[in-house]
Amino acid sequence: MTDEETQGHPKRIQLIEKIASWGNLLDAYYHASSEKWYKVDSMQFTDRLEENIIQLQNELLRGTYKVGRYHQFYIYEPKKRLIMALQFRDRVVQWAIYLQVNKYFDRKMMYHSYGCREEKGHIKAAETLQKWSSLAVRRNRDARYLKLDISKYFYRVSHEVLMDIVKREYPNDPEFVSLMNTIVNCEHTAFGLPQGLTIDDVGREDMLYDVGMPVGNLTSQLFANICLNELDQYIKHELKVHIYVRYMDDMVLEFDDKETSLTDAHYCLDKIDAFLEKRLHLSLNSKTTIGYVRNGITFVGCRVYPGWRKLTKQSSRNAQRKMMQVCKQYAREEISYLEANQSISSYLGQLKHVKADGLERWMFENIVLQRHRTKSDFKQKVRTKKNGKINQISQLRRNESNIKSSKSKLEREVKNSLF
Repeated sequence: MTDEETQGHPKRIQLIEKIASWGNLLDAYYHASSEKWYKVDSMQFTDRLEENIIQLQNELLRGTYKVGRYHQFYIYEPKKRLIMALQFRDRVVQWAIYLQVNKYFDRKMMYHSYGCREEKGHIKAAETLQKWSSLAVRRNRDARYLKLDISKYFYRVSHEVLMDIVKREYPNDPEFVSLMNTIVNCEHTAFGLPQGLTIDDVGREDMLYDVGMPVGNLTSQLFANICLNELDQYIKHELKVHIYVRYMDDMVLEFDDKETSLTDAHYCLDKIDAFLEKRLHLSLNSKTTIGYVRNGITFVGCRVYPGWRKLTKQSSRNAQRKMMQVCKQYAREEISYLEANQSISSYLGQLKHVKADGLERWMFENIVLQRHRTKSDFKQKVRTKKNGKINQISQLRRNESNIKSSKSKLEREVKNSLF
């Protein structure tokens, strides 16, 4: 018996035991399969659910769990990124970890960190910055902002720094630390990019094993917040910056002192740059800027001004492209009306929070959900719609011309009657 048990104290439950418990793994399975129950790997796991959960449970408790192979592919919106998707059983493990540790780390984060946290999100982040910008400009019309942009953040996170944070937070859970090390330092897949290079410059065989996180993983979102929370605490408690908001690696500081707003911004920039390099082994890129708050700040896909905000041109173009893609998918009967309508409605909901009159007009003029049996039918209907608009414009012009001629005729009749 242990000393704790002989003294009458209950044995402390290790974190790995909570993660591997039957109830937690079952909850993790339901989260992982949500909206993805129709995928092949999800159905295969479900077919032998009890056996698969028991196998995961044994692997986690015995320390024999290994991460499966990643399915790798690229996405190109808003920019080219390498996405690494896990097998379903590994997603269950990541959900099991997330359900046990997320609340602990969430309590340690500053309130105005909005990325991948419950009851937060990019809309609340933009609303907060908009409110603070209004207050800053009221105090000082020449208030400055510092917009931070970390170079290739997800591809450059140091595994050593991340594991040091995990060890510091969980000094009495060596089994959990070992599990996190298995996930972070994956034996068969590299996630990192060399300093100064982009995903276009490096082949997969040249990627680094000691830095980077797989984009698309649940734990990567958690790791990203854990790592940058170190910077949050430094900015709030060491630099004493009052106006600071962060959404993942998108960060803005504001300075409203009438005498020192510009010098404060440059001072904080130098300190933050040094902290990132020394403590987190990261660096800022050329997009890091200092400017006037009244001129607007680009943040979470919006241009945020004191009192209002609008979509950036890039965000508007991306929304148009995605909505047209939804219409084409519905036309080819690849998705149901409910799915298409939900997708379009989500964009309409987003527009309630920003000024986007041009995008709204474009939506009402171009977004039509219609079924088309063949590609030629679709082209014909688009052509017919276009010709219909041209004919409508021509008719309006003819009507305008007729009105002008009638007016001229009436004026001549009036003039003749007078004389």
